Amino acid sequence: MNYTLHQLNVFLTVAEFGSITKAAEALHLTQPAVSIQLKNLQDQFDIPLTEVVGRQLYITDFGQEIVEASQNIINEVQVINQKLITYKDQIAGKLKISVVSTGKYIMPYFLTDFLKANPGVELKMDVTNKASVVRTLENNEVDFSLVSIPPQRIALDRITLMQNKLYLVGNASSTLGTSKNHKPSKLEEIDLIFRESGSGTRQTIEKHFNAQNLIVKRKLELTSNEAVKQAVVAGLGYSVMPLIGIKNELELKDLKIIPVKGFPIQSQWQLVWLKDKKFSPAADAYLSYVNSHKDEIIKEKFGWFENQRQS
Repeated sequence: MNYTLHQLNVFLTVAEFGSITKAAEALHLTQPAVSIQLKNLQDQFDIPLTEVVGRQLYITDFGQEIVEASQNIINEVQVINQKLITYKDQIAGKLKISVVSTGKYIMPYFLTDFLKANPGVELKMDVTNKASVVRTLENNEVDFSLVSIPPQRIALDRITLMQNKLYLVGNASSTLGTSKNHKPSKLEEIDLIFRESGSGTRQTIEKHFNAQNLIVKRKLELTSNEAVKQAVVAGLGYSVMPLIGIKNELELKDLKIIPVKGFPIQSQWQLVWLKDKKFSPAADAYLSYVNSHKDEIIKEKFGWFENQRQS
């Protein structure tokens, strides 16, 4: 046997995604490069590691055994590397974070300086929908998650990072005036574009509408804030959107805030983790970093956000 750590890592990634194409994207390699590494590994075994049924790639039963063994090998190598770095009095290891889609506008700012100061820490950050974020928490697949509405059914600890402010916005040619606050009932007269059911943004908005006894018209339902934003810019309707994700569009005057009494709707961005979670050295160090530096990060990077008022 003459397999390499690189071949094992490629095989593990293919097994994780069930796709050479997706594995190549995750590894930042070309598809041919992944295929070659997979073939070189397979050539060392008389029993197939994978099989293709239709156009779908599957890991064989023997392949699953090799997946488990490969993961053990990779884990042991990581332990060796971490011991070396720790011996040099540095922090090392993986830091795993899941982030709801809107959180991509703030989470990098709470990571950059920490990662620069700790080059031995390897970040794995998954930006996805709320349902997937909750699943990663439930399955203990991540150290931390960033959410605006923490799931109630999971016992969690948390740090509040900053406010999440939602405003009614329209495009540059909107006929709704911006000189004074509109009554909340104005929301019942316009076409509104929503995020998909289950998103944190959607839940916050619907809670507010229900409290105001508003019956609104849902013209469109889209699966990302970027899609909602582009639909509003194109003039398909209005939306209640997180301020954090529309800074550039406001500055370019592609969007404008429509003042409404009772707005902005507010929630809080929270970094959450499983109660009684056993942290790795990297995760423990990151938690200490956030506790110590969050205020200065907010002041330096999000002063514009904290000072925003309806106008």
